[in-house]
Amino acid sequence: MTGADVLLLALGAVAVGAGVLVVTTKHLVRAGLYLVVCLGALAGDFLVLSAELVAWVQVLIYVGAVVVLLLFAVMLTRAPIGASDDLDRPGWPAALIGGGAGLGLTVLLVDAYRWSTVALPHAGTAERLGEQIFQSWVLPFEVLSVLLLSALVGAIVLSRPDIGRAGPGGTATVDRPAVDIRTGGRR
Repeated sequence: MTGADVLLLALGAVAVGAGVLVVTTKHLVRAGLYLVVCLGALAGDFLVLSAELVAWVQVLIYVGAVVVLLLFAVMLTRAPIGASDDLDRPGWPAALIGGGAGLGLTVLLVDAYRWSTVALPHAGTAERLGEQIFQSWVLPFEVLSVLLLSALVGAIVLSRPDIGRAGPGGTATVDRPAVDIRTGGRR
């Protein structure tokens, strides 16, 4: 076992441990921070495997953007930041399903490869990866960006109690500010 193998296993153990903490904690903000640790350990695994571009994309996109968006959405919607009784559900159904899925995947992979060696393809370049992403995978990237934008707009709308309130006659109204912006004075 080489040093790279030991480092890969150590980072994998950190990622799995942080992943378990993400789904078992009762604090929503702590779950987001444990997710940062988990994704950072995965980026470290990519670095050990000599996939530097994928590692830095992992850090920039997932850690830098998605987790920050998640934490901002929590703050904008005024969700409870401390321990929540809503998150106190029995964990045995999730553990049973997760354990069954993990066992099923293990059996599937062992049956498919039967401990055989697999020839690795030639190392990819950033140019080839860019061609694949922006030719074959551009539609999923755009759909994801629209999804994230709509989630952010939804969080802003949910955090503003003055938007969408039903007024007289059942129609939705928007409260107007008490100060006229154009004149700077009261109406």
